Amino acid sequence: MALYLLVFGVCFLVIGSVLAVLLTSRTPRYRTEPKDLLALFDKALASQVSETEWNALIGYPIRHNEYLEGVRRRASHLMDQHGRRWQLAQGKPLLNEEGQAELKALRDHLAAHTELHAH
Repeated sequence: MALYLLVFGVCFLVIGSVLAVLLTSRTPRYRTEPKDLLALFDKALASQVSETEWNALIGYPIRHNEYLEGVRRRASHLMDQHGRRWQLAQGKPLLNEEGQAELKALRDHLAAHTELHAH
């Protein structure tokens, strides 16, 4: 009987601990910050970004910041209008020349906005 109670107690403790950990932990969340978008834009302008990396960041909605969501949508629109996915594998830029110019303007605007609101 003592062995039964010992096994029951250990099992109860282990299962209870696992349930407590599962109930108190939350789902991990990724928050896109301005520095993430700036780094992505810099890599895209230097032709060092993969299409997968671009789509992973630009394809994920930003719900915590309306301004960043607008920038993300604009970048997505640039890819739709000026994207050259088929030439990326050949080492060419992700966007054509007009798209590169617009992305640089968007990047500079985001950098200025971030600097303004940092102080």
